[in-house]
Amino acid sequence: MLSSEMQAIVENARESGWIMEPEAKRMLDLSGLNVPDFSMAATVENALAAADHIGYPVVAKVVSAAIVHKSDVGGVKVGIQDAAELNTVFETFSALKGFAGMLVEEMLTGTELIVGATKDYQFGPVILMGIGGTGVEIYKDTVIRMAPITEEDVHAMVTGLKGADLLRGYRGEDPISIPDLIRLMITFSDLVMDLEDDMVSIDLNPVKCTGRRCVVADARIILNTFNSESS
Repeated sequence: MLSSEMQAIVENARESGWIMEPEAKRMLDLSGLNVPDFSMAATVENALAAADHIGYPVVAKVVSAAIVHKSDVGGVKVGIQDAAELNTVFETFSALKGFAGMLVEEMLTGTELIVGATKDYQFGPVILMGIGGTGVEIYKDTVIRMAPITEEDVHAMVTGLKGADLLRGYRGEDPISIPDLIRLMITFSDLVMDLEDDMVSIDLNPVKCTGRRCVVADARIILNTFNSESS
């Protein structure tokens, strides 16, 4: 069940039709999913203070209700090393359409996965998992299950990926934590069921997994603006 704070996040985003990343990550955090250390910065001073707290290098992302796909407009900058570079990035982002601020967050490493959900009009909510990152639309290495999913479903989803060896440790690379991936997937499935009447789709891409944890590096939640309960 959604908490009152989570319900407020949904309702506050209803008019725009989607939950922007800072609020989406807050919702994921409240649901029990791991997210990076992050801060929303409305001013360059806020951004610099956030980076000092998090520790360089950091990632910066534009926050704008007019920009759904940040990478398409140059609204993501990774590996920012110092205050001077962060200041320059803030100035660049501030010229983008609908600029409301900048998300400053910790740098993550790990194997990239995509996790998502959509509402099928015949079958209801379905959960997707696949090899993620920028190449996800090229390789299309994904598997789908109807929600809610079980631990056995997650094991089957991993096995069903062509790139499953990347998760188990390929050519000397460290394997990811499958137990943590299972926990993430089941927690996400629970959230999807709670949002069944409110969501159109949820995209977590990438989710970065190591041998210690799986963390949602980016998130977007598209809402059903015709939910009768909101009128």
